[in-house]
Amino acid sequence: MVDLQAEQLSVSYQTRSIIEDLSLSFPSEQITTIIGPNGCGKSTLLKSLARLLSPTAGTVYIKGEDLQAVKRKALAQMLGMLSQSPEQPEGLSVYQLVAYGRYPHRKRIGKLTDNDHAVISQSLQDTGLIDFKDRNIEELSGGQRQRAWIAMALAQETDILLLDEPTTYLDMTHQLEILLLLQSLNRTKKRTVIMVLHDLNHASRFSDQLVAMKNGEVLCMGTPEEVVCPVVLRSVFGIEAQIVQDPSSGAPLCMTYDIANPQNIQHSEQAERQVAAT
Repeated sequence: MVDLQAEQLSVSYQTRSIIEDLSLSFPSEQITTIIGPNGCGKSTLLKSLARLLSPTAGTVYIKGEDLQAVKRKALAQMLGMLSQSPEQPEGLSVYQLVAYGRYPHRKRIGKLTDNDHAVISQSLQDTGLIDFKDRNIEELSGGQRQRAWIAMALAQETDILLLDEPTTYLDMTHQLEILLLLQSLNRTKKRTVIMVLHDLNHASRFSDQLVAMKNGEVLCMGTPEEVVCPVVLRSVFGIEAQIVQDPSSGAPLCMTYDIANPQNIQHSEQAERQVAAT
C-alpha cells in the first residue's frame, strides 16, 4: 500500500527548475529517507509532498487523492510536517506547544476537549516529555526541543510524518534519541515516516527504503543494501566508499571514503540511469 505518490512532478523556484519529471512512491507504514548532496532537491521534494510548494507540472497523490484538491484542515489530519528549523514561539510551555497539534481536530470555536488532553498527554508520554510538560520551550536542550516539535506532530494524529533533517544541530546522543524515537513510532504506532537526512549511516540504519537524489532526479531507490553501495555513492556523492556490514544492526555501514575519479563518476551515473529506466 502507498500513502504518498508523485507522478511526473516538476518544481521550480521562479525560473529555476529544481525537480523535473520525477515519479516515485512511498510505502505505507515504512521509514523512507531521502539522501543526496546539498542542493539536489531533497527539501524541495519534501515541501512539495507537504503542499508547501506547488508543482509546475505533475501530481502528488495522498492516499489516492490529488494533494492539491484536499482541503487544508483535512490535509492536516492526514499529514504532519516538521521543517528543518521551525520558528520557536516565545513564552510557551511544552504542553501548550504540543496542544497546537490538535488544531486540525478542533471546532472553529471551542476549548480543548477531554480527548484532546488525552492525546496531548499520550504524545508527551511517547516522546519522553511528560515530566517537562510545564517547562518553558526556551529552557529545553536541543534534543528535548526537537522531541517537543515531534510530539506536536504526533498530537495531529496523522498517519504520515514528514521531517526535514530532524537531527540538524544536535549532538550524537540527541541525534540517536530522535532517530530511535521515530523508529519506535513507526514500529509501534505504524506511522509512515518520510525524512531527509545527511548522515549516510543513520539513513542506512534507520530506514526501510532510501531515495538517492542528484540534480533534481532520483538516481536510485531501494533498500539500504541496494542504495548504500560503492557504485551508487560514487554517482550520487562523487565518493569512493568502503562499505561493510554494521555488526550491531546488520545495515550497510560506510567506513571511510575518498573523492572519486570524475571518469568513474560518469560511468556510475550512466549505469544508475540505465537501472532506473528499467
